[in-house]
Amino acid sequence: MSTKNLYDDKAREKIKELAENVDFCMLVTNMDEKPLSAVPMSTKEVDDHGAVWFLSKNDSDHNRDIEKDKDVQLLYSGTSDMEFLSVYGEAFIETNREVIKELYSKADNAWFDGEDDPSITAIKVNPKEAYYWDNKDSKMVTLFKLGMAAVTGENQDIGEKGKLNV
Repeated sequence: MSTKNLYDDKAREKIKELAENVDFCMLVTNMDEKPLSAVPMSTKEVDDHGAVWFLSKNDSDHNRDIEKDKDVQLLYSGTSDMEFLSVYGEAFIETNREVIKELYSKADNAWFDGEDDPSITAIKVNPKEAYYWDNKDSKMVTLFKLGMAAVTGENQDIGEKGKLNV
């Protein structure tokens, strides 16, 4: 696996690509306590500044954790395409109804009582540091290459990894 660090616009584009492709991540909060608090979240969008947006209930444990400590970790694991992303950043709770309406979709009705539900908040995560692993090929091709490396002892190009400096 080759290393390719990305900077500024390229780093933000990579975060957007992977976060939106994988969609679901584990949002880790309350990182000073053990065990860590982690909940699955669906990415609503990644904006032009690289901020990752989610919707959440105002009385959720993770919202309360963010109010106490803004440091969070997002862990994306796209095993079907062998794409992985780790984002460390600062989270902010947004209550602006226009922002919430922009992010809201019909699929969110499973968690909320429509876009006017007063309990909805948006969570914005501004990345401070990120790291990615992105295989160039499908999972099957990657597994084949790993098998070839094991049999022949030769290095195989199975993708790239790197730090994302935003």
